[in-house]
Amino acid sequence: MLVAMTAPHHATTPSSDPQLAQSLIDDLTRLVALPSVGAQAEHADDLLRSAELTAELLRQAGCPEVRLLGDGSAPAVLGRYPAPPGAPTVCLYAHHDVQPVGDPALWRTEPFQLTQVGRRLYGRGAADDKGGLAAHLACLRELGPNPPVGLTVFIEGEEEVGSPHLDDFLARHRELLRADAFIVADADNWDVGHPALTISLRGLCGVLVEVATLDHAVHSGQFGGAVPDAVTALCRLLATLHAPDGSVAVAGLEAKVGFDAEYPDDRFQVESGLLPGVERLGQGSLADRLWAGPAITVVAMDVPSLEQASNTLQPRARAAISLRVPPGSTADHALVQLTDHLLAHAPWGAQVTVRPGPTGDPAQIALDGPVAQAALAAWGEAFGRPPVLIGQGGSIPLVDRLSRLYPEASLIVSAVGDPDSRMHGANESVDLDDLVRTVAAQTAFIRRLGQSV
Repeated sequence: MLVAMTAPHHATTPSSDPQLAQSLIDDLTRLVALPSVGAQAEHADDLLRSAELTAELLRQAGCPEVRLLGDGSAPAVLGRYPAPPGAPTVCLYAHHDVQPVGDPALWRTEPFQLTQVGRRLYGRGAADDKGGLAAHLACLRELGPNPPVGLTVFIEGEEEVGSPHLDDFLARHRELLRADAFIVADADNWDVGHPALTISLRGLCGVLVEVATLDHAVHSGQFGGAVPDAVTALCRLLATLHAPDGSVAVAGLEAKVGFDAEYPDDRFQVESGLLPGVERLGQGSLADRLWAGPAITVVAMDVPSLEQASNTLQPRARAAISLRVPPGSTADHALVQLTDHLLAHAPWGAQVTVRPGPTGDPAQIALDGPVAQAALAAWGEAFGRPPVLIGQGGSIPLVDRLSRLYPEASLIVSAVGDPDSRMHGANESVDLDDLVRTVAAQTAFIRRLGQSV
């Protein structure tokens, strides 16, 4: 049983460090302005420019060794400070690639222009995860040119597309990234003003499924009623992925862990944006459904648009399916189960092909020992209340890889966003005061490790 502390939904008094806040705004203004969308080929140059800007900002922060690393993957950035004699090394992780904008009409501000509204900063990547990068940069400035520990800064460039080259990258640069502790700044706080450290992450796998029923499109009046069209067949196939109550119906994808946590129903209603009358999916506590159970989502479909529609039976249709893998399982196992299910449920004898995408295993993090205690103390002091230990429904492929490559290292999965951040959606934002507190917590944690030598 994974245990999470519960806490009221209230924020603390805003932090006050105008100089630090302004440095965060300045960095994020430059970072958000670059549309480093890894999933869209037309932004490949922007992704490179984003890596180059990240390297420039690291140098300006005083990092003595900075390099760009590609090796076939989207450009990553590595910065290093040598460790003082006998001191440990801490690796700071974030990623500079971002999600696509989606429908621009849903944004209240320009997606690639940092906009401050009250104490929130809006823009694509402001929270996920250029906010994490900005926090690392600010931490480096706070520590100065001679930090009390060795520091490695690893800024990935393809996290938002599933880190397809991560294994090869880590194999090539294993010794460069070796550390005694890793801070992965890419998760959510429990609430604005109330910190969280993550102890569990769901994994991720996905497939592109194609359904074919004809070798060419035909007139719907001439053949409709006797010939199945691919769009309808695809819809029937996708409908088999869930039971009537909305729980995942793919065999072998059951939850294997649970959380002793309370996620208030009224808070969930507000934070999820669920419309009145729309039912919640699945069974069990909300925390278990969101953090411990599987989830299957159809994230895109290739079918004729309304503007291009005609009265024809379509020969082929495709859908992209995203599967969040429950902790305690593996992405490879989940991918096999999902693929077998789709092939076995082909409607009306339709031809079904399944093409797998990148995978990332779930992770469970043992937050114990002196390094973890130092983190709990540092975040508690910076925010004025102890951090909540939570699971995350999202996936960070790096975390499981780090735990396997460096089993003796401590993993601290810290937060950048909050329940109002709308990561991956329109109007993404980050709370400026929480970002300041995060920098204070991270800096205090590193200093604590330096004092323990």
